[in-house]
Amino acid sequence: MIVRFIALILLCYMIGFGVFAIALPQPVEGGRTNAIVVPTGSAGRIERGLAALESGGAPAMLVTGVDREVTRPEFAAQYSVPEKTMECCVTLGFNAVDTRSNAAETAAWVARHRYRSIRLVTADWHMRRAEGELKAALPSGVTIIRDAVHTTPSLRNLFLEYNKLIASYLARLIDI
Repeated sequence: MIVRFIALILLCYMIGFGVFAIALPQPVEGGRTNAIVVPTGSAGRIERGLAALESGGAPAMLVTGVDREVTRPEFAAQYSVPEKTMECCVTLGFNAVDTRSNAAETAAWVARHRYRSIRLVTADWHMRRAEGELKAALPSGVTIIRDAVHTTPSLRNLFLEYNKLIASYLARLIDI
């Protein structure tokens, strides 16, 4: 009986991983939200967030998890952001170091500005965990639009992220 139970858990784990790896979240075209949130990390995230900002997808953008040594002028130069756009619309968040603290930094920013909808821009493989942490941290009633950056993750990265997703879910479930 115990062997069957363990086999069932392993089967569910493997099926879950297959679904996770095959059905990665997709980019979203169009749509408007109150703000755009981009956790730093893999390539393409900030560029996609800036493109959504410039196309009118939202009037404001938070880049969360920025290295403390990065200055606003350096950021603007790196991503070719006009000074006017940096001043009016881009907030750099320096307090986050991981996905959970990205969510906490984002939640504080969203609450301070009373935003009701955000576009979350992150890598397709990272989207589910980032969204889960963000939903747990955000004030109630805030809508999240998932805008995934398409990547080609390795099997190793998918496996690591799947395990992090499970751990993140369990940590929220038991409130740690």
